[in-house]
Amino acid sequence: KSLNAIAEARGQSMAQMALAWVLSHKEVTSALIGASRPSQIEDAVGALKNVKFSKSELAKINAVLKS
Repeated sequence: KSLNAIAEARGQSMAQMALAWVLSHKEVTSALIGASRPSQIEDAVGALKNVKFSKSELAKINAVLKS
C-alpha cells in the first residue's frame, strides 16, 4: 500500500499526513513548513485535524518506508 493511499484513507493529503506523522513524535516540539503560498499554509494547518495514528497505520507506513 502506498503512502498516498494511507493518507487518503485518513482523509488527508500526503503533505498533511507527513506533517501529522512528524508532529506525532513526542521528541518533536515544532515542524517547519516551506510554504510559498497561502493555500500551502491552509493545507498544513489541516494536518492538525488528525495527528493520531493507529498501530495499523503506523505498521503500513513503516512497511512502505522499509521497502
